[in-house]
Amino acid sequence: MLTVLVLYAVTAVIFLTLDAIALRVLVKPTFEKSLGDWLHDSPKIAPAAVFYLFYVVALVVLVSWPAYVASDLWRAAWQGALIGAMAYGTYEFTNLSTLTRWSPQMVAVDFTWGTILTSTSTVAGIWITGLIMGPIVAQTG
Repeated sequence: MLTVLVLYAVTAVIFLTLDAIALRVLVKPTFEKSLGDWLHDSPKIAPAAVFYLFYVVALVVLVSWPAYVASDLWRAAWQGALIGAMAYGTYEFTNLSTLTRWSPQMVAVDFTWGTILTSTSTVAGIWITGLIMGPIVAQTG
């Protein structure tokens, strides 16, 4: 159980750190072009916390922990990318289909970033947790 908590914490820190940087440098400038005054000066913390905390829980349960137990970083990479593409794609393509100010450039940037971010966070989270906690030793027989 401790290993799962460490895996969650490490993955969350990586995810939040990378996303905070990208939101400022990559995503916000792209979104400002189309949304302008629709954007808050700074994000609302409570809704963001709900998303991030839940997203990392789902990521650990569905991808990170099974890949950690299997000692399979490749599995973590592709399954993390798949979850990222699904989650960010749902948001971006739904908005593109329903909101007049949503642009294909916004979709391309955020969809690509979410896919890369989720995969990278999953792999790095497993790798760092392995350094801290050691590998899972499979029980046989």
